[in-house]
Amino acid sequence: MGEFVRLEVADGIGTIRLERPPVNALNTRVQEELRVAAQAAAGDDQVRAVVVHGAGKHFAAGADITEFTTVTYQEMVVRAGALSSAFDAVAQIPKPVVAAITGYALGGGCELALACDWRVIAEDAKLGQPEIKLGIIPGAGGTQRLARLVGPARAKDLIFSGRMVDSDEALRIGLADRVVPADQVYATAVDLVRQYTTGPALALRAAKQAVDGGLSVDLAAGLALESHLFAGLFATGDRVEGTTAFVEKRAPKFTGK
Repeated sequence: MGEFVRLEVADGIGTIRLERPPVNALNTRVQEELRVAAQAAAGDDQVRAVVVHGAGKHFAAGADITEFTTVTYQEMVVRAGALSSAFDAVAQIPKPVVAAITGYALGGGCELALACDWRVIAEDAKLGQPEIKLGIIPGAGGTQRLARLVGPARAKDLIFSGRMVDSDEALRIGLADRVVPADQVYATAVDLVRQYTTGPALALRAAKQAVDGGLSVDLAAGLALESHLFAGLFATGDRVEGTTAFVEKRAPKFTGK
């Protein structure tokens, strides 16, 4: 698909794979190829779940800092929105998405992982938002998604200090969902989302939209969103199949329609 990012589809699972040796640094080209891959995964009905994976030793060690040394404020005003929206394209994939993390997931790499629904990480992985050490802050969702995931106090600790966390701490604070040996990370991530490849795709889409959308509004608005999405699923074939199968005491056969 792109020079550094490609979408591979097999058995209902789309793998968005970053491959920019040696550390999958996220320059502007990678950013835009990531957007294209995310949009392709979102729009492909053959893709029922997604794994985001960094080829090689590291998931993504952060932004390509060489691009930051000479950029001006005026230039970054234009580029910052595109950077954030590229990562948001991953967050907006209306399907279950898991990050498979080995090595470093730092800065933009951590922000990419945060844009996923879950994170499977290697026992020796390191995650963090070290931007403060460059005199800047996370600019692709780090201050927002990290705080929502681990709470504002822990997010401030990580962002203010710029320190890295190991797998034990990541699991303890909720930054990681599963910790496995490095050579099992990708397979574990695939296994985590495999169950959704035969699930009710429209209901899964609605569930993700309800949870994610509800986080950005008050409770009343979130409940209204949930109610709207709930009612809409009664127009789907999978709702008919699911409820009928339950009454008939058999396993449902969902079609994603």
